[in-house]
Amino acid sequence: MNTETVIRQTRKWVEELVVGLSLCPFARAPFEQDKIRYVVVEGSDPTLFYAQFVLEVHALIKAPVAEIETTLLITPDLWRDDFEAYLDALAACEQLLEETNLIEAIQLASFHPDYQFDGTKPEDVENYTNRSPFPMFHLLRAASVEKAVAAHPAPAKIPETNIETMRKLGIEHLENLMNEIRKEN
Repeated sequence: MNTETVIRQTRKWVEELVVGLSLCPFARAPFEQDKIRYVVVEGSDPTLFYAQFVLEVHALIKAPVAEIETTLLITPDLWRDDFEAYLDALAACEQLLEETNLIEAIQLASFHPDYQFDGTKPEDVENYTNRSPFPMFHLLRAASVEKAVAAHPAPAKIPETNIETMRKLGIEHLENLMNEIRKEN
């Protein structure tokens, strides 16, 4: 699959699910203002991914907030069929942020086609809050997250609201949405 298709499908997922279903109430403004950077890591070499991860962290820190608010690092050929290996990669990214003292500047959010929260079954509907067309590592500016959370009337209720939304929609509807997104060329 080419880079343009991966980005189109990811943008559609952000538009339809993340923003459209208000799974992240903080995502609408960056999406509508085109301040989300989409980066596709090509190939299946984890070493190249980690190098790209470090580059993108520094690029996000250096970029003006007025231009780039957040980055989605997409890995269509890495960890797509292995959620546990993806979680290991996520932990390694967190460790890289800690070792480079960037953990205070950048936060990570995670999305994967087979996302499964601890304590849930693979088929549980709440997993769809973090299911995406491809494995993704969402780089967020910590200061922006703090500001958004402070401005939200009930940030602690967001996960609960998202689960309720997923339950109302049901797995069949969510699977249909994801299948439509995957058809995006």
